[in-house]
Amino acid sequence: MPHQLHHAQVDQVRNLTHDVREIGLRLTDPAEIHFKAGQFVSFDVPHPKFPRPATRAYSIASPPSQKGRITLLLNLIPDGPGSTYLFGLKEGDETQFKGPAGSFYLKEDGQRDLLFVATGTGIAPFRSMLDHLLESGFARSVTLYWGLRSQKDLYYQKEFEALAKQRPNFRFITTLSRPEPGWTGTTGRVTTLVADRVSSVTNLSVYLCGNSGMIGEIYGLISQKGLCPIRKEKWYDDVGEADD
Repeated sequence: MPHQLHHAQVDQVRNLTHDVREIGLRLTDPAEIHFKAGQFVSFDVPHPKFPRPATRAYSIASPPSQKGRITLLLNLIPDGPGSTYLFGLKEGDETQFKGPAGSFYLKEDGQRDLLFVATGTGIAPFRSMLDHLLESGFARSVTLYWGLRSQKDLYYQKEFEALAKQRPNFRFITTLSRPEPGWTGTTGRVTTLVADRVSSVTNLSVYLCGNSGMIGEIYGLISQKGLCPIRKEKWYDDVGEADD
């Protein structure tokens, strides 16, 4: 069954870092989109390297309750079809996309605690999930581990810090793999963080989003600790094969 085509207008563009941008899209036709926290939309974009438009998927970073508008998180990939097109959009521009789609979304897992692990812009679906959980008044423990490279790659930190103060059952740790002098937070790869701090998976549901290397390593680490639901969304290189 083909995904629904949505028309939208860019109503906000925010540069979060030197190569990460947040884009807000207001739905025009149809006026609403109905999705599950964690799902994605896709764009068919032309590029001289491809004989036909390349399909690029982007997780929705806003909660499902905002039916008339979605937020997308973009990482600039030089010469990438999706990056070239979406980074070229300005406020007021019209665009279109298909969706929603994807099986990576917040599941009903009873009272299991949640572990979210992200690298880079893999944080997008978790931002949607966290907003949804906040609105629904979650009682379970939720932990977010996020791996970035250095201080210049940091964003959403104040937002997550505010959420952690508001909700004692939520905690997050951002770890930098290549920190510059002056960083006093956690250092190292996010896989090491999971290996060191996740001792039991008895009452846990795990969600992974980011590069394939991280997903493979953590899937193995968690599996060695016991049986629990592990759900994953792999990020693809924007200049590689189309991901739909």
